[in-house]
Amino acid sequence: MAEPPASQPQTATTEAATTKITDLDEDSLAHCATYLSLQDLSSLAMTSKFLKKIAYSDSIWLHRFSLRWPLEMLSSSSSGVRQAYLDWRTALHQFKFADPFVLDLYTEARHFDHILLDKNDIIFSQGSIIRMMKTDSFLGGGSLVRMSDHNARITCMRLFPLNETSLVRSEIQREENVLVTSSCDHSIRLWWKGACHRCFRGHNGAVSTLSDKLLGAGGVKVLASGGEDGTVRLWSLSSSGKRGQQALKATLYGHQKPISLMSVAGHKPSLLVTMSRDSKVRVWDTNTSSAVRSSCCVGMTSLPGAPVDMKCDEALLYIAAGSSVVVVDLRTMRKVNTVAICQPKLYSFAIMPSKSLICTGGFGKALLWDIRRSQEASKPKAVTELDGHMGSVSLLHMDPYKIVTGGLGDNFVNAWEIDTGKQTNSLLCNRPELGNTNIGCSAMAVNACRIATASYGESQGLVSFRDFSGAVRPTSSKCNDDEEEADVWKFWGTQTYSDSDGSNE
Repeated sequence: MAEPPASQPQTATTEAATTKITDLDEDSLAHCATYLSLQDLSSLAMTSKFLKKIAYSDSIWLHRFSLRWPLEMLSSSSSGVRQAYLDWRTALHQFKFADPFVLDLYTEARHFDHILLDKNDIIFSQGSIIRMMKTDSFLGGGSLVRMSDHNARITCMRLFPLNETSLVRSEIQREENVLVTSSCDHSIRLWWKGACHRCFRGHNGAVSTLSDKLLGAGGVKVLASGGEDGTVRLWSLSSSGKRGQQALKATLYGHQKPISLMSVAGHKPSLLVTMSRDSKVRVWDTNTSSAVRSSCCVGMTSLPGAPVDMKCDEALLYIAAGSSVVVVDLRTMRKVNTVAICQPKLYSFAIMPSKSLICTGGFGKALLWDIRRSQEASKPKAVTELDGHMGSVSLLHMDPYKIVTGGLGDNFVNAWEIDTGKQTNSLLCNRPELGNTNIGCSAMAVNACRIATASYGESQGLVSFRDFSGAVRPTSSKCNDDEEEADVWKFWGTQTYSDSDGSNE
């Protein structure tokens, strides 16, 4: 019986069937993309021309719009639904609405030293007392948390990620923050969920300031503090024990006057920049040594005038002192340029590096400066004046959308477009019921579409919280000229609004 012919070896003529993402139906892909965040949609659009078309699909942006503003109606637009959505979102961030959600809290008549916004929490200090209000539960009968472990005035308050401390216990908690405060009672305290979990002591006087970020890379993070004793002290936030035993990692000597300001370098997270009251600047490499009384100073400089504020951006240090803002290269400690001059003196300073802009607060107005133009000119010149304030502009906020300005002498805080300098809103932060007073806004915190202001009079104090994220009624032309307002709102059909529209969105 003859054997069957041997089978021929298989060749690569039949390959496993593969399906690429571009083979899928565009409508199905667009439906899947509705579950992406705004940042993920932006990343998707940069992947390829095909996926950019998907990310720009009207169905995605109509879905996002209906979820965000269910009571609103979208009219036709030549620029497309996506651009209309983004324009509305930008306007919210710029406070271009007259109907934000408002929550007022009345307190005792006392100066507000600090105020912070942490998600749905408002945290503020008056003297030695810290209070925390949860905005999402306060109207429903939620309590105002009072934290009174300090026994002298709070000098500084910072928020740091919980996962950079030893308190984190689960993945859910990694998105939470801890509050760190310093005080004239010589102590530093770490708070979480309204309770003090650590107390750090070591300074021989009042603790005047804290670093704006934690030092170090990886899992080991260090907090820096500066004191009236002229020392810089480094603390481990991973130390256990309520009293923070063995938390002090190093004491750095060199300043002859009390420490006023601190900032962590952007290009090297172990570099700490400190400035004392006599405007002497020192740079410390905190990785050099951890021994007590060690000196790890790697750079020094000095500036004329009293310290106002100081910010690091990568390897550059922006120092506001006296009447000017000077840029120092941390790699060489040389003064690169003077980017702003505000006579007779500066009261506040803020920077937005992504837009190459800085803002300085003076008397009666704030000034906006373009860093690039200042580098080209022999003498810096402001690009825009943000005027109309009463008294000194001692409170400043900058983000990619807006500038917010205020001060003790003015009952209003003003919002401005960051790209044009045009005023978008003016918010009252003082009320007649507070009593006769010349105090305007004593503290301010801004986070995205939300703002909290604090003021006080002879009879009581007021913390006012505004959330523009659900607002729907544009401001009048008081803060926007008619032509600009028409451009901004041309994507939206005419609507009627009740008093409750957007209040609880």
